[in-house]
Amino acid sequence: MRYGIQTATNEQTTLFSCAEQTAKPKCSSIPVYKIMLVREGRVSCYNQQIRSSADASTLLHTYLADVDREHFVIILLNQKNRVIGVNTVSVGSLTASICHPREVFKGAILSNAASIICGHNHPSTDCQPSREDRAITQRLKEAGALLGINLLDHVIVGGEGKYFSFADENLL
Repeated sequence: MRYGIQTATNEQTTLFSCAEQTAKPKCSSIPVYKIMLVREGRVSCYNQQIRSSADASTLLHTYLADVDREHFVIILLNQKNRVIGVNTVSVGSLTASICHPREVFKGAILSNAASIICGHNHPSTDCQPSREDRAITQRLKEAGALLGINLLDHVIVGGEGKYFSFADENLL
């Protein structure tokens, strides 16, 4: 089966055959890519191993301190739940940040993460999840199961150390 190409009629085939015999095909090229994971900096981490939503919240509050827009990030973890990195997936507006599973798991795959914790901030300081927050969490859980990269939690951080954990509320 040919992808996305319509089959030609007998009359068109005859015309193409004649044209192909008289004209030499042009040599074209396609790009070759090298995919790399690049370290952009470091963030202070008081617990190298994430054991609870409180640990994840502490790291997210440190990483997202003083940002004025919504940021969607992932905490990348190895098999022993040790932090191997933090990746900003998207930066949104004051009230929303759009992300897609392919962007979320790209960093996890490149860093060989065994599991991830998603997190984002609500600049309004209200940590309650929106309908969109619940929907993306479910999509990420399903995508992670397919890829073999567990979604351990989705933590929403607000002001003054407040946070909401989907795992703590049995929403995963």
